[in-house]
Amino acid sequence: MTQPFLPLTARSREESHRASTPLELFFDLCFVVAVAQAGAELVHAVAEGHTGEGIINYAMIFFAIWWAWMNFTWFASAYDNDDVLYRVITLLQIAGVLVLAAGVSRAFEEHDFLVVYLGYVVMRLALASQWLRAAHHATDPVERTMCRRYAGGVLTVQVGWLALLLAPEPARPWVFLVMALAEMAVPLYAEKDAPSTWHPRHIAERYGLFTIIVLGETVAAATVAVKTGIAENDALGEVLPIAAGGLLLVFSAWWIYFVVPAHDRLTSSRQGFLWGYGHYVIFASAAAVGAGLEIAVEQAVGKAHISALAAASAVTIPSAVFLMSVWLLHARYFKVGLTQQLVLPVSALAILLCSFAGRWAVLAAGLVAAATVAVGVTLTAGNPATRGGGGGTGSLQGAERS
Repeated sequence: MTQPFLPLTARSREESHRASTPLELFFDLCFVVAVAQAGAELVHAVAEGHTGEGIINYAMIFFAIWWAWMNFTWFASAYDNDDVLYRVITLLQIAGVLVLAAGVSRAFEEHDFLVVYLGYVVMRLALASQWLRAAHHATDPVERTMCRRYAGGVLTVQVGWLALLLAPEPARPWVFLVMALAEMAVPLYAEKDAPSTWHPRHIAERYGLFTIIVLGETVAAATVAVKTGIAENDALGEVLPIAAGGLLLVFSAWWIYFVVPAHDRLTSSRQGFLWGYGHYVIFASAAAVGAGLEIAVEQAVGKAHISALAAASAVTIPSAVFLMSVWLLHARYFKVGLTQQLVLPVSALAILLCSFAGRWAVLAAGLVAAATVAVGVTLTAGNPATRGGGGGTGSLQGAERS
């Protein structure tokens, strides 16, 4: 039975069999609502010809979603005691992200970030209270200082976000950039004397699960778009290549992300920060693929007033960015020889070139992605140096690196 109150003390980084909890999985699932809202608004903006504005708004909103998720994830990895108070505060954070999700449309359409800000206030106050609670129970003065720095940094930056509401509209992207950098500086400042005791395998699993959720949202968004295209426009011939190519892209993205033991890269706080921060690009590009597939379907059935090249690029660009970011963050560290190293970069370039294939662009990109997996498996099978290493977390890691 869950205890009402337990000391919120640091967990050991050496724990064995550390896995995500049902509360963490529920937390992730609720974040899908916000991801879906951001993707839907990106589709609307691009389909209406406001591509640049839509991308900027999407980047800003997705940062808010990702940063709130990441802060909770790393805190939970170090301090989750699963008592009643911890659960209640986490549920409060979930309520905050749902408020944020409710404000996404207004932020996109009217550049009004008030509701998003209020949702963020709920999440950040809850997180700061967790850090203060951890500081109260810390026995090591260095750890106590770290926890207080986190709480103070979170609250200070949250006050700074008020500038996003008060600044004139043309200045808001710059205000956002400054405040986003301030947000990312808080963990670096808080942990400058001692790192929190986050668990490498647990963190890798949490990021992997969120990747799966984002890819799942991509599949769901594309499925709804294809269904609508067929039902309302009787356009099976136009949307079938997009559906097939989209599935190949998503399946390949899953394969490529999970084929290497990501936790092996998390051997220090510096690597942890680089890896964790870099996932903003992975998550945002994966979610953008789903939005791109919706845009491609809308263009194919005549609902989006943009060119075929623009619609195809909405799929191929985020797909290429996903491949390159996965390669940069962890895949390249598990490659042996120049040929293996070149597979993902060359594939990313080939997917970009598929943008010029007209109505077959998405299918061509999907076939390139599938070929990337096949080539990776073949190269691995032919090079014994890449077999069986890495202390893998799954059956694919030793035999099927791409």
